[in-house]
Amino acid sequence: MKCKVLIVGGYGTFGGRLVDLLLDQKELTLLVGGRRLEAAETFCKMRAGKAGAVLVPQQVSRANAVAAIVTHKPDIVVDASGPFQVYGGDPYSLVKATIAGRCHYLDLADGADFVQGIAAYEDAAKHAGVFVLSGLSSFPVLTAAVGRVLAKDLDVVQEIVAGIAPSPYAGVGLNVVKAIASYAGQGVEVLQDGKWVRRAGFIDSRQMQVNVPGKVPLRPIRFALAEVPDLKVLPSIWLTARDVWIGAGPTPSLLHRLLWAAAGLVKLGLLKSLLPLAPIMNLVVNNVRWGEHRGGFVMQMGGLKNAEKKHLSWHLLAEGDGGPLIPSMAVAAIIINFMNGKQPAVGARSGHGDLELSDYQFWFDRFGIATGRREIVEGLRIYEEVLGEGLGRLDAPVREFHGVKGSFKVRGEAHVTGGSSLLAGIVRQVFGFPAPQSHCPVEVDIDVSETGELWQRRFDGKPMKSFQELGRGHNAGLIIERFGPVAVAMAVVEDGGRLELRLRGWRFFGVPLPKSLLPYGKVYEHGAGGRFNFHVEVKLPIIGHIVTYEGWLKPI
Repeated sequence: MKCKVLIVGGYGTFGGRLVDLLLDQKELTLLVGGRRLEAAETFCKMRAGKAGAVLVPQQVSRANAVAAIVTHKPDIVVDASGPFQVYGGDPYSLVKATIAGRCHYLDLADGADFVQGIAAYEDAAKHAGVFVLSGLSSFPVLTAAVGRVLAKDLDVVQEIVAGIAPSPYAGVGLNVVKAIASYAGQGVEVLQDGKWVRRAGFIDSRQMQVNVPGKVPLRPIRFALAEVPDLKVLPSIWLTARDVWIGAGPTPSLLHRLLWAAAGLVKLGLLKSLLPLAPIMNLVVNNVRWGEHRGGFVMQMGGLKNAEKKHLSWHLLAEGDGGPLIPSMAVAAIIINFMNGKQPAVGARSGHGDLELSDYQFWFDRFGIATGRREIVEGLRIYEEVLGEGLGRLDAPVREFHGVKGSFKVRGEAHVTGGSSLLAGIVRQVFGFPAPQSHCPVEVDIDVSETGELWQRRFDGKPMKSFQELGRGHNAGLIIERFGPVAVAMAVVEDGGRLELRLRGWRFFGVPLPKSLLPYGKVYEHGAGGRFNFHVEVKLPIIGHIVTYEGWLKPI
């Protein structure tokens, strides 16, 4: 079905990303609106030839949107401008204009009061026969959808904690920074221990980790309290919840410290608000950036199942440029559903109940966004705990190897090759790596304890010992393997049934060593031929190839 959509803020951060998500929709006409016609024209020209959708630049803002609505008669009006926290004396002017024009309305509001207040237009929207949906961003649409999935495994929901950690390269618009500046250091109302209390925005914080099962996790991140609709929406869904907390985790950590310090000035009364500093904050946020181009989302939900405590979590990991598109995906999904004849019910409300997690899956698949859930379970082996549900996707022999309960022994055979330099030979001797040889007999004793696993290997009778344990603190979500004074941090990744170990850092006598000197090489396990197979390759910068040993093992 053909559809015409007017996007106010259409060339801005979130509006522009919404346009990019909808570019391939041939039945769609997008009126790309903004304060400056020249900017709108430039935006549309940059996408000329790439778009199936028709892009029409428009000079339009919330203040003069009535004329555009009357002239173009769009089916849907989208407010992607913001900041919704500081819309002034008539914050719903665009909502009223849209209803008067009998157009449907969607917005990406992230302000709790704005989203909650949209219900005042319920009767007017129903009379006009239109839907008016607010808050169609990651908060609260994605959180509510994830929460409904997690809550299916709980009889009683007691605690909800969530956080979004954008990549340092995601790019943030000025209006987003203004929204943060409006509440940073100010009192934000949150549900804590069953009571509504006020906590300092962007100062009150918690540490969490984005850790999708079978993927390289993000480092633990300090999330800061955000004033978002979820703080009111989620308690209205799960009435038994006693604690609800939502945060944002800016990276790198230096950026968070700078924002925390600025918010502290407001809390101490030295500044009335950070809004006057928003342009400077925007400059810092978009220029203080380093590290990996990776971002994510985590939601934790605790409660009771059969009268016993249960703790679940859901994780999302976005590599590269896919993550910044997530806040615009909900509006894109509603528009495409509308074009396909799946129209939301008329009326005015928060849009948190109008999409399910399955509505996001098309976009997640398209942009390589990985998701998964975890549950805290006692008595797991370290690989079971780190991999979570990723363990079930491993080849059967590998899955069974890491699922054995208690200590066990295996034996098999390896083919060993190695570098021919003197330094490569010395490194092999120091770490106990085997010498190059064919048909090398291998025996491994794996002693499983509460603290970790002791791996005692014997290549042709010569020992090589290491101890593996769960990473803590900065290395949470990783496995640490210790060879005497050397400790190597490894991510455990599932890839097409294989288990891969990817080195993330190392220490010598507890002192961090430069990543530029970190060993490298392919390390993986697989189940070819119906047996447990291993491949370990160790290389060092400057020195080069140290050793490669590959072979198979079976229980004794």
